[in-house]
Amino acid sequence: MSTLFDDEPVARTPAADAPLAARMRPATLDEFVGQEAILGAGKSLRRAIEQDELTSVILWGPPGCGKTTLAHLIANHTKAHFEPFSAVTSGVPELRKVIQEARQRRKLYGKRTILFVDEIHRFNKAQQDAFLPVVEDGTLVLVGATTENPYFEINAPLISRSRLIVLQPLTAEALHAILHRALTDEVRGLGAFQVTLLPEARDNLVLMSDGDARTALNALQEAAMLVGKGGMITPEVLEQALQRRALRYDKDGDQHYDIISAFIKSLRGSDPDAALYWMARMIEAGENPRFIARRVMIHACEDVGLADPMAVQVATAAAQAVEMVGFPEGRIILAQAVIYVACAPKSNAVVVAIDRAQADVRKGKLAPVPLPLRDTSYPGAKKLGHGQGYLYPHDFPHHHVAQEYVPEGTKSHSYYEPSDQGYEKKIRERMRFWGHLPKENENPPEGIGG
Repeated sequence: MSTLFDDEPVARTPAADAPLAARMRPATLDEFVGQEAILGAGKSLRRAIEQDELTSVILWGPPGCGKTTLAHLIANHTKAHFEPFSAVTSGVPELRKVIQEARQRRKLYGKRTILFVDEIHRFNKAQQDAFLPVVEDGTLVLVGATTENPYFEINAPLISRSRLIVLQPLTAEALHAILHRALTDEVRGLGAFQVTLLPEARDNLVLMSDGDARTALNALQEAAMLVGKGGMITPEVLEQALQRRALRYDKDGDQHYDIISAFIKSLRGSDPDAALYWMARMIEAGENPRFIARRVMIHACEDVGLADPMAVQVATAAAQAVEMVGFPEGRIILAQAVIYVACAPKSNAVVVAIDRAQADVRKGKLAPVPLPLRDTSYPGAKKLGHGQGYLYPHDFPHHHVAQEYVPEGTKSHSYYEPSDQGYEKKIRERMRFWGHLPKENENPPEGIGG
């Protein structure tokens, strides 16, 4: 920890024997790749860093996306005192000392203090309260880094006093650029080592790094040590370096689409074992959990639908839980959702219904809104006839009354036709009672008030 009078720059050049990921950390904003949406030319965050006008920010993103690197770049560009701080190894007593020194520095020299707090979510909500007054009065400019969702892990008042910066997992293109720089840089990287990374091994490394530059560079360094100077890194060497099987699974090729197709068809076919097998293949090959979670949510609506309305809730909750928990534990959450959705009753009535409705719209069936259904909230609407003839359903028995809600001649046929599966069987009975489907009986189904 720096002292009040220690103005030596914090961001130092890593030692020659430091890990490759540390040595290859970008020294300038132009070297920082993969987060152009927030740090590209002309972006407000970049201007704030370059002009040394940064205000408090929370950096949120997955491991290896550049949060700590961005903090180092801020340290390199600012004239303020930069203080690194770890929520893992330090607590509130150390924080109070930093705050006291920041106040003295500001009073004696008019100098700002930027406090970088790594893993800020490790502070509990009560500990985070210590930041509020000094961020509020400008004693500290807070730069907090977290892999956890700030809306769950960071105090709302602290978020409201900071700018939330969301960093994304690095794209394959960005990881390729980072690996190329590491292989060719003769000062910080492996350029003098003259190793060759075969294209297939490079693609596997990018795939299994899953957007994490630190993982990619650490694996590259390990593989280079295995082959030695002038050696060749093959997929087999890379597999040994990663200590995991390099499964044949190209995210941009046939394997990706074939396996996800098998996964979806297994869910649709109500085979939980097969769905778990294909999901395990994707997980072991390094597929992004978000992608898997999205597919489960889509299937819950497309192939389960209202036969079990809980399916999409389970799938959505699982996706949110994986974001909060991460891997490897997240695999259990995804597995639970997959089993539930696979075993749920199936119906594609929802997707058929929206397809039919869109087909009619695309055919040009765009009749004006009938007068009874038009808005009556603004002055003069009723004089135009808006709302005239509208029947208020709650004024009628069973809170339903027959009236036309779609212009005559617009619908080519019924859109939503519920199946006899699961909960849709009850929906079908209700729609028949209302007259939307051929009636089987005249008694109101369960759930319709008299």
